[in-house]
Amino acid sequence: MRTWIKNTLIAALGASVALGGMAFASNVRDGCGWHGHGSMNEADSAKFREKMVERASSVLELDATQRQHLVALGETLHAQRQNFMPGGTHPREQLQALIAGERFDATRAQTLVLEKTEVVRSASPAVIAAMATFYDSLKPEQQQKLRDFMARRGHHGWRG
Repeated sequence: MRTWIKNTLIAALGASVALGGMAFASNVRDGCGWHGHGSMNEADSAKFREKMVERASSVLELDATQRQHLVALGETLHAQRQNFMPGGTHPREQLQALIAGERFDATRAQTLVLEKTEVVRSASPAVIAAMATFYDSLKPEQQQKLRDFMARRGHHGWRG
């Protein structure tokens, strides 16, 4: 396979895994003091990850080893998110900077796309490995619960 096609596929897979993980995590954010308004500070982020782990552990009935794998996955996703938003710069702020002037800053937009793609490409092996380790540690019935959740993702998932 050509190198650029392979790299594009890896980047796309990495982005989908990362965004899927963030979407999964964002679905269980209630009660964490953050409701999608701005960026979380480190304490809120840690609280959020702990709440996500607690909820998933309860629903999937995870054992200690599986829970450790889920915590590692959450930390890996958090690290990638931190790299994706350097200095806490939210994507909305980056977009606003592109349209702040009289003309759309296409050069900066292209640079942002390249930067974000590189972050996803470089971090995707760790994210994929963490997800694989967690998923493969699940029993078949736990894997099915997770698949069912993902199938219902647009229909409020585990919250009913």
